[in-house]
Amino acid sequence: MDPVAFKFLGAGPACIGMGLAAMGVGNIFGNFLSGALRNPSAADGQFARAFIGAALAEGLGIFCLVVALVLLFT
Repeated sequence: MDPVAFKFLGAGPACIGMGLAAMGVGNIFGNFLSGALRNPSAADGQFARAFIGAALAEGLGIFCLVVALVLLFT
């Protein structure tokens, strides 16, 4: 096979991580909202942790994008 084909075959699975990161962010905020509705007094203390978790998940998604771009353009 052509080496260019292997670049595309490697970049495809690397892009799957971006979708999984988006699902992780949705899961984080969905669970935060569920917990906040059950115990509204504790919601203020957990709000910053929800954003930290979302930022880490988005960071991993961006890392997957960078890996895919490096595979495609090098």
